[in-house]
Amino acid sequence: MPQLAPHMTTVPASGIRRIFEIAAQLDDVDMLVIGEPDVPVARHIGDAARRAWSDDRTNYTANGGIAPLREALVAKLARENDLHVDVEQVWVTIGGTQALHQTMGLLLAAGDEVLVPDPGYTTFTMNARMLDAVPVPYVLTPANGFEPDVDELDRLVGDRTRAIVVNSPSNPLGVVYSEQTLARLLDFARRHDLWVISDEVYEYFTYGSKHVSIASLDHDDRVFSVFSLSKTYAMTGVRVGYLVTPKGLAETMRTVQEAQISCVAEPDQHAALAAVVGDHQPVADAREHYRRNLDLATALLDERGIHYLEPTGAFYLWIDVSHASGGDVASWAERLLLAERVAVAPGSAFGRSGEGWIRVCLATEPEVLTRGLSKLPAPTA
Repeated sequence: MPQLAPHMTTVPASGIRRIFEIAAQLDDVDMLVIGEPDVPVARHIGDAARRAWSDDRTNYTANGGIAPLREALVAKLARENDLHVDVEQVWVTIGGTQALHQTMGLLLAAGDEVLVPDPGYTTFTMNARMLDAVPVPYVLTPANGFEPDVDELDRLVGDRTRAIVVNSPSNPLGVVYSEQTLARLLDFARRHDLWVISDEVYEYFTYGSKHVSIASLDHDDRVFSVFSLSKTYAMTGVRVGYLVTPKGLAETMRTVQEAQISCVAEPDQHAALAAVVGDHQPVADAREHYRRNLDLATALLDERGIHYLEPTGAFYLWIDVSHASGGDVASWAERLLLAERVAVAPGSAFGRSGEGWIRVCLATEPEVLTRGLSKLPAPTA
């Protein structure tokens, strides 16, 4: 039979999904593995989607999205991200996932290299490999506060390096980069004439730190910014995100959108519009819920002597289990699931430097979180 493209064999499977799929076959599992809000979608968002269906708003829209949604996003970007763009720079996508893949497709030819954070969101590497490009990990270490080391980045740049992925707030680490760090990364990109792909999916969830959009510091149009409504508004299954491009790409983007998706489903766009312009109290309430869970979790881990990274954003906790995982945290996470019915994401799923760590999702009921964390093995004295 015909064969798939050879480079498809290099696309790594998701270590997170493996744990999730095993857990789905078991009973009474404390699910701390998938990054999904546990709060319901706000009523006004659901009502907007229902009205769109009732009114038969089910046709093709413009490739970039319905005009009211794009205009609302332009206003939101100016108001909340200090990012001043026109409508033709904002493109509604099927979640942040499509926006990330689309951006890499615009920037990377076969064999080109893209710098990706390690630990970092799994699809950064998966997308690059699917495009026959080469993801080059830049290591984020505890010694450097899990922030990029620009000297190390300089050493990683080669003749085929085309872009760097920047993720703040970070999945899986929960690190929020300061304006100074982002400025250093932009300077690095300018020196090497690289594109910047900025993943800002968790922009609304920060704790004691201010989210800064790196494109707001950019003066020479090299940043593609990826946003999503999934985490912010508990709309993970609705699949709406948006991509903000540099100027002058409207014709190219129309062609790319037409070839990939034509457009996002119209009822979903009306739900997105209601989310963006509507009452944001549910978002504030969700952030406070995650903050309370964070305090609960860190107090429990402190009491048990288990080391972790104190997050300043997103809704994850990055926990050190190297004292128990024996150098293979993926296998250890499976054993934990089968023996204790606790599902956590192995750190190695996010890159080689995640070995010995796990990611726990804080978006859950407090009793599930505490019960699951209480089953983690504590270090021996």
